[in-house]
Amino acid sequence: MQDSPITATVDFDRDGVQHGFLKLPHSHDGSAWGNVMIPITVVRNGEGPTALLSGGNHGDEYEGITALLKLANRLQPEQITGRVIIVPMLNHPAVLNGSRTSPLDGGNLNRAFPGNPAGNLTEKIADYLTRYLVPLCDLALDIHSGGRTLDLLPFAATHRMADREFEARCLAAATAFGAPYTLFMAELEGDVLYDSVVEAGGKVFVSTELRGGGTTTPETVALAERGVDNLLRFAGILPGDPEVVASQALEIPGSEYYRVSEHRGLLEFAVALGDAVRAGDVLARVHSLERTGEAPVEYYAPCDGLLIGRRHPALVNVGDTFAVLAVPR
Repeated sequence: MQDSPITATVDFDRDGVQHGFLKLPHSHDGSAWGNVMIPITVVRNGEGPTALLSGGNHGDEYEGITALLKLANRLQPEQITGRVIIVPMLNHPAVLNGSRTSPLDGGNLNRAFPGNPAGNLTEKIADYLTRYLVPLCDLALDIHSGGRTLDLLPFAATHRMADREFEARCLAAATAFGAPYTLFMAELEGDVLYDSVVEAGGKVFVSTELRGGGTTTPETVALAERGVDNLLRFAGILPGDPEVVASQALEIPGSEYYRVSEHRGLLEFAVALGDAVRAGDVLARVHSLERTGEAPVEYYAPCDGLLIGRRHPALVNVGDTFAVLAVPR
């Protein structure tokens, strides 16, 4: 496979603090020899473990971006042992556009792995992460939230794996993050996710969902900052132990726990985010916007569980996931 067209302006093996870019050539009408410039910070202090911390995998998810921009400003080499690689805005074009996907090629970065060095811009970013950054790390954290279309209870997540010892290590890291909820999460498109690439490389991986709605709150940013520091302590990069936080253990076991609308209209929830539901309870109704006098369509809970995620906009279309349920484990 050909080399990546992306080059780094930082030296990953140099001690100290470096702020630079991942440069991805992008020729367009406004700049014949232009580049997509993805900001990156490397903080290193001698030998030790490496943490790869990322946000902005989707451009409308701001908790991770905010927390990691702040970390890049405050973290100093004398505070750590080892190396921290910080990429606050993985899909930088999407972040600048305030959108889930890239405005340059329509690419959804977290559906583009393992990537392609000869593909579109998004695939080239995924390839660089897969072949150049992930091999450098011992632990990776990718901070997500619901973006503009989802609102989710704040959780840290990992996955069920065939290697139970590796699964336990990843679960311990997710628990150490210190979110109110810690999940085993069944993914809908696992093979093309960043998660899968990191885990396939044998590296501990933690993902999060920290509310959403295309905004942040003081609470969610503080949660992201505390979680980052906790994981750096868990990895032995920062001194001390992670802050102990009570966290409810949940699981999203399969695709049926993602409730998908088969109707277009106005979404009315019958339960609130975080509510416990019983099998057969009404979760939501979809009201027709075509005519009056038409009864709404009701959607029911398929199982006992907790409403851990919901669609944020009230308008819903056929195919939209409008509710996510989790069960205790």
